[in-house]
Amino acid sequence: MQAWKEYQEKNKERFLEEMLDLLRIPSISAKSEHKNDMRRCAEQVRQNLLDAGADKAVVMETAGHPVVYGEKIIDPSKPTVLVYGHYDVQPADPLELWHSGPFEPVIKDGKVYARGSADDKGQFYMHVKAMETMIKTASLPTNIKFLIEGEEEVGSPNLAAFIAAQKELLKADVILISDSAMISMENPSLDIGVRGLSYIEVEVTGANRDLHSGVYGGAVANPITILAKMIASCHDENNHITIPGFYDDVVEATPEERELMAKAPYDEEEYKKDLGVKELWGEKGYTTNERTGIRPTLEVNGIWGGYMGEGAKTVLPSKATAKISARLVPNQSSAKITQILLDHFRKIAPPSVSVNAFEHHGGEAYMTPIESKAYQSAAKAIKETFGKEPVPVRGGGSIPICAILEKELGVKIVFMGFGLDSDNLHSPNEKFNLENYYKGIETIPYFHKFFAES
Repeated sequence: MQAWKEYQEKNKERFLEEMLDLLRIPSISAKSEHKNDMRRCAEQVRQNLLDAGADKAVVMETAGHPVVYGEKIIDPSKPTVLVYGHYDVQPADPLELWHSGPFEPVIKDGKVYARGSADDKGQFYMHVKAMETMIKTASLPTNIKFLIEGEEEVGSPNLAAFIAAQKELLKADVILISDSAMISMENPSLDIGVRGLSYIEVEVTGANRDLHSGVYGGAVANPITILAKMIASCHDENNHITIPGFYDDVVEATPEERELMAKAPYDEEEYKKDLGVKELWGEKGYTTNERTGIRPTLEVNGIWGGYMGEGAKTVLPSKATAKISARLVPNQSSAKITQILLDHFRKIAPPSVSVNAFEHHGGEAYMTPIESKAYQSAAKAIKETFGKEPVPVRGGGSIPICAILEKELGVKIVFMGFGLDSDNLHSPNEKFNLENYYKGIETIPYFHKFFAES
């Protein structure tokens, strides 16, 4: 609608500045020293919702970091859209690899560089500004509710209890999420699913203290060596995961689905160039898009032990630790896979070491039916502003709360991500293209329009 475009063009600089203000708050949920920053960010989101025209916006407590709830109810008889997002961000480490301060937003070459710019502050804020656009132009066709949490990056451990206790407050006809990516601005896409997650930590202990590597080396097991061997044994020569039971519940994608995925534009040389690698790695028999969408994976997210300071220290370490995650596909249970992983690492450890393995968090995979009116409304909205039909794809990431949201509230989720896979999510120099940010604000009102009509 012309009124939407005119309002957005008139206010685009303010829309950007407001988003930058959110990015300046180091709302890192994983680190306890940022507890006050988390509260400050939640309060800022609450005020942003009120300023945008929400009738109500409150910071609500959980057993962990607070949730921000907001709403604009125009007519109880009209459809209600619940927008889910998160204001917490990943830790910014390693800081030395950032080109600028992770919480000092810099605009360069049409991109905003800052932690949380694409994941997820910039993306959920598109919905705040889309709501403002519709309210200020007297064209809001649906009721809107917001559920913006502060613990997504640590697995949403307290949100399930909050949702169960607030079913009436959160009652809606659809859940709309922008916390994912599209193929490109030239080739828009919509995620039809996200993978689940199992995240564990494994600590291997040898001797009761760090030892002199000359005096004891060769006589006492080195925990780093043992842990490395244990991890290496989890994949075979075809990069297939060797852990017994890991694939038991995996539902293989149909030939028709694989054929549909193959239609997504993909340039392998450009893919490798962007990542700075000479060769890709993955499970034999599957394409890159299939490996990151329809197949489960096992990755080491961090590993450490021994001396890591400046210079050299000839030490045989007492301990070695690794953080390990599995991305899961539909029908795999995160609880079951977590137990399988924990049992496996305890079992394969030799008697020369002891193992302490425990869970961090997990979540289930989720799929959106493309025949649903929610997905069809999103597809029509994309076509309206991009000029072409979006490609349905499976996202490789995880949004742990999705399955719980549908189970508790009884409605479907539709994903409308406007980020890019190249936005350095969870990495140094995270970015979000200004073009994508503004395109999201332009497109989202059409979702509400088409969903109300359907």
